[in-house]
Amino acid sequence: MKILSFFSHAFRAPGLAIAVLLVGLTTSCFDGLNLYPKYGLNSATVYAPCDTCRNKTDNYTMVLAKIYGGLSLTGNQGPAGQGDISGDEGFSQYLRVLWNLQELPTEEAICAWANDASIRDLNEADWNSQSSFVNMMYARIFYQVPLCNEFIYHCSDDWLADKAFSAAEKTTIQGYKAEARFMRALSYYHAVDLFGKVPLIKEDQRPGSGIPKQASRVELFNYIESELKDLENLLPSPRSNQYGRVDRAAAWALLARLYLNAEVYTGTPRYTDCATNCQKVIDAGYSLEPQYANLFLADNHLATNEIIFAINFDGLRSQNYGGTTFLVKSSTPSAPTAAYKEKRGTDGGWAGNRATDRVWDWFPADTSDSRKFLLDTIGMTPSMTIASDWVEFNKGVLVSKFCNKTRSGGYGNDPQRNFMDIDFPMFRLADVYLMYTEAIVRGGAGSSANAIEYYNRIQQRAYGNNSNNISSLPTLNQLCDERGRELLWEGLRRTDLIRFNRFIEGDYLWPYKGGPVAGQAINTKFKVYPLPLSDLIANPNLTQNDGY
Repeated sequence: MKILSFFSHAFRAPGLAIAVLLVGLTTSCFDGLNLYPKYGLNSATVYAPCDTCRNKTDNYTMVLAKIYGGLSLTGNQGPAGQGDISGDEGFSQYLRVLWNLQELPTEEAICAWANDASIRDLNEADWNSQSSFVNMMYARIFYQVPLCNEFIYHCSDDWLADKAFSAAEKTTIQGYKAEARFMRALSYYHAVDLFGKVPLIKEDQRPGSGIPKQASRVELFNYIESELKDLENLLPSPRSNQYGRVDRAAAWALLARLYLNAEVYTGTPRYTDCATNCQKVIDAGYSLEPQYANLFLADNHLATNEIIFAINFDGLRSQNYGGTTFLVKSSTPSAPTAAYKEKRGTDGGWAGNRATDRVWDWFPADTSDSRKFLLDTIGMTPSMTIASDWVEFNKGVLVSKFCNKTRSGGYGNDPQRNFMDIDFPMFRLADVYLMYTEAIVRGGAGSSANAIEYYNRIQQRAYGNNSNNISSLPTLNQLCDERGRELLWEGLRRTDLIRFNRFIEGDYLWPYKGGPVAGQAINTKFKVYPLPLSDLIANPNLTQNDGY
């Protein structure tokens, strides 16, 4: 039976509830500690050897678990109550808001929830500095970064110098520090991609030391790059860390993604660097999962041959209304047939997200591409032709890619099927193959033969044979469409469309792009999101992105 491996398996913390883990401590460490830390509990006690724990470093272990949990969970209790940030707790989950900002403004997804103005903003690319999902993503990033900073500060040599940790225990803590630095870099990557210029806050900037200064997109890019390049010598070797935790391959994959988009972020292309880091991942021994659908099942933790780093979910131990529970239930009809509930492994749905007909057109008319089986038009009208179609859930294409079933046909851990077990693949080998190919097509130094080979490996899995193989490098348009097919609903599409000059332009349209059902070009300002108005008021060092 699958468990939430990082919290319950990887750190071997039996008997501890997720809610307790999220406090960053364990009841075995502090007698009588509950979800509300008592007065006097401070860093001096949290970041100290735990003499009543199984290991003296267990306090650090639990705080690191909180940092990883920042991507998957919503607060200290779940599924609701004691949220990390104010507002609707389910709406504010990290992956959920990231996915909404990356997918809803594109052809890959559209949501029918007409009573939420922020949904319309994303569907039609008309958001502003007070749009709720924009603000929640910013809040999530700047909840996560201080968590990492505080942890990293208390892993310093100066802090540890007079603490009664052995040399081996200090080495363990330094390993944890490297992971926390990666997690901080990941959140700053999302900040660079989504917002462009944001405050850059490091561990040595202590609370109360001054108002954070804004860093330019180039400065942030350079900071993330330097962190990740340093970490490739500090993180565990590829595939040697516990599932759900990062290693050097994750750092290389994030570097590759950063470099692939460098021309957008900085104006300077870095395609050779992208290809170099992709090749490092490829050479680390990963292979494609033979069955594409296995990557998105309730037991996809078995697909570690392809998944490099995943956000872990468990239907019993990480209950919330974001993550892959959101991806499954928001794309399931509110009154699904028994057969469809069985197919998705869920008790029902919320009738919200589906794809536009542009996605359906990516695939061949027949079923030769096996990935098409993860789309459905049963009871649906694929085309969207009138102004009200976006609020009609049965207009569009159902995406059944994420499925709360196991390879053997069983279900996730929640017997009620309310919450999903599917882990979300943040980085996987197929994306690395496509990044390498694109880097070469765009002029990066590397092997054209390898690029063609990597592209064809994806085609061979999709088609089950060599019928769709290519003999020369694909065009950029081919690559953009192939990334849509292979990486559909994996939270990358907005970034891809911007890089391929398809996001704001008027020569690539989809239903409701920019508002009209036929689509139209959108304002260039929408290539980045605005900084929240509340933060601009609070911090005089900030300037708004152009056009907002």
